[in-house]
Amino acid sequence: LENAPVPPDPPARSAEPGSQSSLFEPPSGPEVPFEGLLRVYADQVRRHDTAEHPDRMRLLTASESAGMLVAAEMHRAGLPWRADVHREVLHGLLGERYAGGGEPRRLAELADEVSAAFGRRVRPDLPADVVKAFSQAGISVKSTRRWELAELDHPAVEPLIAYKKLYRIWTAHGWSWLQDWVREGRFRPEYQPGGTVSGRWTTNGGGALQIPKVIRQAVVADEGWRLVVADADQMEPRVLAAISRDRGLMEVAGHDGDLYKALSDRAFHGDREHAKLALLGAVYGQTSGDGLKNLAALRRRFPLAVAYVDDAARAGEEGRTVRTWLGRTSPPVALAGQDEEAGIPQEGGEAVSDGGLARARGRFTRNFVVQGSAADWALLLLAGLRRALHEQGLRAELVFFQHDEVIVHCPAEETDAVTEAIRAAGELAGRIAFGETPVRFPFTTAVVERYSDAK
Repeated sequence: LENAPVPPDPPARSAEPGSQSSLFEPPSGPEVPFEGLLRVYADQVRRHDTAEHPDRMRLLTASESAGMLVAAEMHRAGLPWRADVHREVLHGLLGERYAGGGEPRRLAELADEVSAAFGRRVRPDLPADVVKAFSQAGISVKSTRRWELAELDHPAVEPLIAYKKLYRIWTAHGWSWLQDWVREGRFRPEYQPGGTVSGRWTTNGGGALQIPKVIRQAVVADEGWRLVVADADQMEPRVLAAISRDRGLMEVAGHDGDLYKALSDRAFHGDREHAKLALLGAVYGQTSGDGLKNLAALRRRFPLAVAYVDDAARAGEEGRTVRTWLGRTSPPVALAGQDEEAGIPQEGGEAVSDGGLARARGRFTRNFVVQGSAADWALLLLAGLRRALHEQGLRAELVFFQHDEVIVHCPAEETDAVTEAIRAAGELAGRIAFGETPVRFPFTTAVVERYSDAK
């Protein structure tokens, strides 16, 4: 505001468990006079007033603030975690641990099987070594991604895929992770609201948003309590219906049932799979081959919805920015030659043609307007659910959130009230974010004692 020198950044936050400061802990950086805070706030109000949609921008700012509060409270509450169950799962998957921190027994056995298949010692944890081994066997591979390996006819493929799966569990959620992150029966990740450019959340360490299903067996409710696990059903297609104002798609999304089935009955002769591919192709930019045919059918029946994402893609291709429904702006186009272009990683530093780069930006902005608007809705869902739980005087606690899923930990007798609170919060978030539309935002909800039993 005053062109004053920029103060130094505060010390980097630690990713160690338990390192998150309390919500109202005084900051450790340089003090800012109260008058300065008032000037910053006044400038923020001015910026809101000059936005294209001031009311939406104010709502986005308020919802981000609410999201920060929810994140701090979820960190404090923690996700219930049974360390003994986790150890049993690891032992069953990986076998005994060896002294010195080496690979557990099952990984060592699989590594030996891979080496035997190649006829020489191969390190399956080193992609370059695996690619070289296949090359020496007369097979050309570009990577060790599972989908590429699965297409190969070689005896090393099966143990290699099994090794990669277990290696990921061992390194990301193994014994060391358990020792570092679980305290007193709780896993307390440090959530980062708006951690991605689209507004989706991330976490600072701990891998909370990538918990493998097999490890979810360790997420167990306290005695006499339950986990209410709620997944928003087909959230992004419903968001597209709301933001595009396409009457046909809003009508399809105006029911709690299977959206893709309803879509297939209208435009794809009852073929649900084609309907799903068409709608997701419109959102994610699959516009070639069968995707192009499916998109053409979708465009005929739902022209405003397809035009909405097409316009966003065109803006990205032309180097322009786009916005979510509430006003979150996509990142500007980076300079050519950088490793990341508007949030789109470039593979291996290889040269990309101008046309290819433009198409990549278009795919990014096409998805950004939908995924980002879904993140806007999710923030309002969390705020509404938090308020409902408090207003009803429930002991229930929000303990987990990722993209389109929430988990509430509550006494068994409160599960019906919590389930209804989630449903009502989803509908309220839809009305507040997108106005009065026919679009519904239903959930698939499971009441379980163990997270892995939810789906």
